[in-house]
Formats: sequence, C-alpha cells, structure tokens
Amino acid sequence: MDSGDTLCVIGPNGSGKTTLFNTLSGQLQPQRGQVLFRGMALRGRRPDQIARLGLGRKFQVPSVFGTLSSLDNLLLARRAAGLPARPADVDTLLRDTGLAGRAQVPAAELSHGERQWLEIAMVTSQAPRLLLLDEPTAGMTQAETLATVALIRKLCQRDGIACIVVEHDMQFVAALESKVMVLADGRVIAQGAFDTVRQSAAVRQAYLGHDA
Repeated sequence: MDSGDTLCVIGPNGSGKTTLFNTLSGQLQPQRGQVLFRGMALRGRRPDQIARLGLGRKFQVPSVFGTLSSLDNLLLARRAAGLPARPADVDTLLRDTGLAGRAQVPAAELSHGERQWLEIAMVTSQAPRLLLLDEPTAGMTQAETLATVALIRKLCQRDGIACIVVEHDMQFVAALESKVMVLADGRVIAQGAFDTVRQSAAVRQAYLGHDA
C-alpha cells in the first residue's frame, strides 16, 4: 500500500480478518513466510516494537481512559509515543473528530460514536504510517458512520496515512470507495472495487448472500 491508500477487508466470521491484524501488529507470529512493513521484516518483533515503526491499531471496542478528558486522552497517547504533548499539538485532531467543543469532557461522558472517534484520534496522534481499524463504526448511527467515512478519508489524504479497515457494515464499505479484499477460510477470494467484488459469485456465496 502507498501513503494515503485505504483498503477494506471483509468476510464472514472466522475468515481470518482478526488473524491478519494480529499478525501485522505482532500479536501473532507467522509460521512461515515474512511480513514486510516499509521494507522491514516484522517477524520476531514485539507489538511495541512494531508500533514504534509506525503501525497503529484501533480495536473494535473503544479503549479510552474514562476519567480523563478528551484532551488528556490525546496528550497521554502522544506522551506514550515519545512525542510533544501540548494542547496545540492535538487541536487539529480535536477539530477533525468534532470533539473540539468536548475537549474538557471526561471520555466516559462521551457518546459511543464520540469515544470511537476519540480512540481513532489517539492512535492517529502518534503519527502512524499504517493505521489498522477494527470495525470502527460498530454501534454507530447512520450519520455517525458517514462522519467516520469522512474522518478516515481526511486523515489518510491529508496526513498520508495508509489505512486497513475491517468492517461488516456494507454501507460504510461502499461509502469509503476504497479497494476491497474479501477473505474466506483464511484465503483471499476476491479483490477490487466494492461494486465489482459484490458481483462475484464466490463472494455472494461465502459472505454477502444473493440479495447483495
């Protein structure tokens, strides 16, 4: 993937989507072959070492510090990455995520969608080159889902972050207009634009169904 590219990974439960993310982030080690990131082999590296190389990951369930404000969550994420941690360093991310007016609100008081956006901002604040997002719109309203599409596009295009998204929400996948990769039984069964992939007989049988 090049800087600014996005890729959606879809497929049925058990198809290998989480295993893919775990292997990329170092939580699982491949039994054979190599995983390369920015020309560097990742096999044998710990998750924290891979993170320092520029790979950021957001898990499906938001993991923010509920007693800390949105601003303090972002500043803490910056400090953890060894980066400058002043309010001015995260102003743009607060505006991007619509949280500028909620900067001093404890994260526990944010809506579910706002907590998802805050965690995306926390990972992005650490200046990753590749961002892994695991079902970032889970539990969101339709309006929040479309806002998340706009947020991901902005972060990738403006900051040159490559992004791989695992998602089950086909409205999100279609709206993002990125390349799509379909997994089934641990194998890639289709790749391409969403409108092309959804017409694949193999994809319909394995995942989307014949009414897609």
